[in-house]
Amino acid sequence: MRDAPTRVAIVGAGQWGDQHARAFSSRSDSQVVGIFSRDLSRARGRAARWSTQAYDDIPRMIAETTPDLISVCLPNTGHYAPTLDLIRHGIPLLVEKPLVFDLGEADSLLDEANARDLFFAINFNHRYAAPVVRAKRDLDRLGALSFATWRFGGEGSSAHHPYANLIETQCHGIDLLEYLLGPIDAVSAEMTRAGSTLVVAAHFACGAVGSLVGSYDSSYAYPRTHHVEINGDAGRLLIDDTTRRYEFSTAGSEERTVWEAGYFNDRGRSFHETFDAHLDALIPALRNGARPPVHAEAGRRALRIAYRIIEAFETGGRVTVPPPDLIRAP
Repeated sequence: MRDAPTRVAIVGAGQWGDQHARAFSSRSDSQVVGIFSRDLSRARGRAARWSTQAYDDIPRMIAETTPDLISVCLPNTGHYAPTLDLIRHGIPLLVEKPLVFDLGEADSLLDEANARDLFFAINFNHRYAAPVVRAKRDLDRLGALSFATWRFGGEGSSAHHPYANLIETQCHGIDLLEYLLGPIDAVSAEMTRAGSTLVVAAHFACGAVGSLVGSYDSSYAYPRTHHVEINGDAGRLLIDDTTRRYEFSTAGSEERTVWEAGYFNDRGRSFHETFDAHLDALIPALRNGARPPVHAEAGRRALRIAYRIIEAFETGGRVTVPPPDLIRAP
């Protein structure tokens, strides 16, 4: 693979678009070659900050900058049409979550990308938080898994969708629970306030059970706004606030092992820099012609489970979930 930095164009100049620009600009193996926004003045402001070019026309940006990768950071409910257009340009893509809000649209994007054998990644960055990396490493020490809990709540978004909390935010929980415990095979659910607060009961193919509590009626200012617990017959692990604290306990022992970021470990304690950690895996994969470390299929999988959760809530029943190798099942 060539030694020149990977040329990255960024579509979107909002808060997370700025984080993408920061992360790619800080690396020696990547270079931000253009930033797009529908508001040219906003694109110019972002471009000036990161010493690159501003655009309000995507085809022109692609033609003039010849990117190796396009990073897409648009408003959550506005992903489909721009992403489809970018796929048809045949340039490797990294998209923010959620993939889309509609399963038919998700299938369309994946079909178009697969027809082109296109590198198509999604940013489920929670997987790359230091406590989650440790949790993944320690899973075998838990023994037979019994239960898992995910809780995450804060202020609502501007998305106008009745199940926005579930689809655009709790997709992280769906993805992470499956990443750590394996496939979910059944769900039931209760919700309040038109879906802004919800609780999901899940059954995993491994035999464990789990709960997912998500709310847009809370505050991200609260300590422990995010919490994960996984129990097995040999131990328990805890994650607090994604990046703040990791704890492992052995069953029967009053002692525990704790990780917290040290004084100089700014990256370890930063939520935003979980994206940087994702890039540590993504850019080598792209440059080496490998599959993305988190393929966009994971976004479709989270959306599929979200719609099974919605079905369970609306019918008041327990709904089965097809396994990942059947994710195109209705």
